[in-house]
Amino acid sequence: MGYWKSKVLPTINKVFKKDTAKKAAAAEACKSFDDSKEEIKKEFEEKKTDLQPKVVEIYEASSVELKTLVKEPKDAGLKKHSALVQKFLEELAKIEFPGSKPVSEASSKFGPAYVSGPVYFIFEKVSTFIVVEEKAKEVPAAEETSSKEKEIVVEEEKKEGIAAEAEKTTEPPAAVEAAVAAEPPAKVEEAAEPPAAATKVEEGEPPKP
Repeated sequence: MGYWKSKVLPTINKVFKKDTAKKAAAAEACKSFDDSKEEIKKEFEEKKTDLQPKVVEIYEASSVELKTLVKEPKDAGLKKHSALVQKFLEELAKIEFPGSKPVSEASSKFGPAYVSGPVYFIFEKVSTFIVVEEKAKEVPAAEETSSKEKEIVVEEEKKEGIAAEAEKTTEPPAAVEAAVAAEPPAKVEEAAEPPAAATKVEEGEPPKP
C-alpha cells in the first residue's frame, strides 16, 4: 500500500495532469484556428486554381488508408493512421495550402486526434479538388461506353439490313416459279378452244343439194 501511494499514484497523477494540460493546449489551438477560418476560406478561394494540380498530385501519391480518411474522416482513423495524417499535412504545408501550416504544427505537437476539428476542415477543402478530379475522369469513361453502344447498334442495323437483302434475293425465284407453273395450262386451254368452235360451225351448215 505504501508503494502504491509513494510510487504508482504520483506517476498516474502526473500522467493525468500532463494529459489534461495537453488537451487544454490542443483545445486552445483549435479555438485559434476556428477564429481564423473565414480568412483561410478567403485565401483558399483565391488560390484554388493554382492549388488544384498540386493537391491532386499529393493526394494521388498518398496511401489508400489516407485517401479513405480524407473522403470519410473518422476519429478512429486519425488515431490509427496519425503518422500518415501528419505526413499529408506537412506536404500540404509545403505547397502553402491555406491553414495547413498551423494545423500541421498543432498535429505534430498534440497528435491529429487532439486537433480533429482543424484536420477535418483541411480534409474537407482537399476533398473538393478530389471530387472534381474524379468527375473529370468519369466523363471520358461515359463517352467511351456511349461510343461502344452506338457501335453495337450500328452493327445490329447492318446485320438486319443484310438479312432483309437476303430475303429479297430469295423471294423472286419463288414468284417466277409459281408464275411459270401457272401459265402453261392457261395457254393450252386457249389453244384447245378453236377446234370446238369449228365443230359448231360445221354442225350449223345446211346440207348440200
